[in-house]
Amino acid sequence: MDPAQGGPPRVAFRLAAAQAGLGHEVHLVSYAPETTVEEFEIALANVPHSALVHRHSLEPAKGLERLTAWRAGRSVEQLIDERPTDILHLHNVWEPIVPAAAAAARRRGVPYMILLNGMLHPWSLAQKRWKKRLALALRYRRMLDGAGALHVLNEDERACASALGLKSRPVIIPNGVFPEEIDPLPPRGRFRASYPQLGDRPFILFLSRLHHKKGLDYLADTFSIVAPHVPDLQLVVAGPDGGARQAFEQQIDRLRLRDRVHIIGSLLGVAKLGALVDATVFCLPSRQEGFSLAITEALACGVPVVISRDCNFPEVAEVGAGEVLDLDPRLFADAILRIVGDAELRARMGAAGRKLILSRYTWPRIAEQTIEAYHNICGVPRD
Repeated sequence: MDPAQGGPPRVAFRLAAAQAGLGHEVHLVSYAPETTVEEFEIALANVPHSALVHRHSLEPAKGLERLTAWRAGRSVEQLIDERPTDILHLHNVWEPIVPAAAAAARRRGVPYMILLNGMLHPWSLAQKRWKKRLALALRYRRMLDGAGALHVLNEDERACASALGLKSRPVIIPNGVFPEEIDPLPPRGRFRASYPQLGDRPFILFLSRLHHKKGLDYLADTFSIVAPHVPDLQLVVAGPDGGARQAFEQQIDRLRLRDRVHIIGSLLGVAKLGALVDATVFCLPSRQEGFSLAITEALACGVPVVISRDCNFPEVAEVGAGEVLDLDPRLFADAILRIVGDAELRARMGAAGRKLILSRYTWPRIAEQTIEAYHNICGVPRD
């Protein structure tokens, strides 16, 4: 449950809370983060139904545990023995705790489903390619083939999983938001008050891990095209460093944009929502996404979004909530200039995005979809 890992820990906790809110007994097992994360814990406490989730925090993995997750597997097995368990829902693929937990479930005859989080996408598989191929051959393919279902986030991810010839069937279930977390939203101006260097100037918001996958290099090039046309426009970059911050800073220095780019670190809870409310436009030029929580939250907060096709969120363009584009800085720049320069367009896009999320992508609705999938896996009809 480390906030530096971006969306997956937040998805795991919110899905568990939504399921608990439907009346189910939900246990969440994870390694404890090695760093202190009081702010993250506070943010989790504000998630609806969070107090209903039984959390099991294991000692951080060290030594051989980092490779084998043997201790974690035994902990999962012990929990299954102590509590009659209908199903295990595993999150992510490549962490050793995942196959260890899957093996524990197989030993106890408990079915499991795996949320892939985009980790079998060709772009992801190309990172540390030989290591992942070896892992699939030695351990991970058995884990994937033994799943009752593969939880995928969109049609593109379903196709990627099917292309690998896996035996388990993919089930598409997206991510979402809790309506209670975005209603009411923070008042406009609260975020700006915390960052007076912005003043009342318009700003583009990037909100995600600072990782190569997220396209920060495209973002810098896009802003270099936009900046001369809107002299007071700023760029706010928020999120934990995932290894790309230094390269991004060097790029904006080369482009002589340093005085208009604000790198502010992680934002959680109300502070994050405040940034979204005050933003003029949200931009995420990712090379690959499963189902981005950042985009979902931006839409829910009523801010227009400009995203790449590789974010796999075509509904944004379909409902008129923003632009979905090829990874070309000029295309991104044209879209941002159009949105920044038209207040009526921003209002229409913002309203369309909020309506899209609240009608299709809320955690209670998504939790119902997972419960339906569990019944199908277990072969038990719903009452």
